[in-house]
Amino acid sequence: MNIAVDVEKIRAALAAKPDGVLEAIARQENVPLRAVLSELPAGEAVFVDGARFDEIWGELTSWGNVLFLIHTKDIVAEVEGSLPAGTHGQGYFNIHGDSPIGGHIRAANCKEIFLIDRLFHGRRSCSVQFFNGEGESMFKVFVRRDKERNLLPEQLEKFEALKARMAA
Repeated sequence: MNIAVDVEKIRAALAAKPDGVLEAIARQENVPLRAVLSELPAGEAVFVDGARFDEIWGELTSWGNVLFLIHTKDIVAEVEGSLPAGTHGQGYFNIHGDSPIGGHIRAANCKEIFLIDRLFHGRRSCSVQFFNGEGESMFKVFVRRDKERNLLPEQLEKFEALKARMAA
């Protein structure tokens, strides 16, 4: 990611709206989302090398139904379902199974993975986010919420254990 980044402007935007939409800050500052994540306050983000894609995906397949999200400038697509195991073939990580989540991921393009634990519109939000070499989001996997909009305790426990293991 070779782009001029004014970290002071990003930090000021985060300070002004610490629980806001990070993609909005990236658009406002004309930087990749990764540049904004790198300025989150201590403890809100754990950075993991994208080479650990298979390991982290494998862990996520044990979480049950998650919220799978793709956020571009044109769409925020959300799908609830379990993450199927995948296999590598023909340049893709191929996922198929008994889930609405399926398709083909260029896992080799994943350069960084972020475990994010921060407030979002006043509520705690926990996610595992996958980024390409341009610093743009490939997709995100969120800990789901119950009917009262609380994070599911079993998934939250798994997220926290993964975050602690990756931070060590």
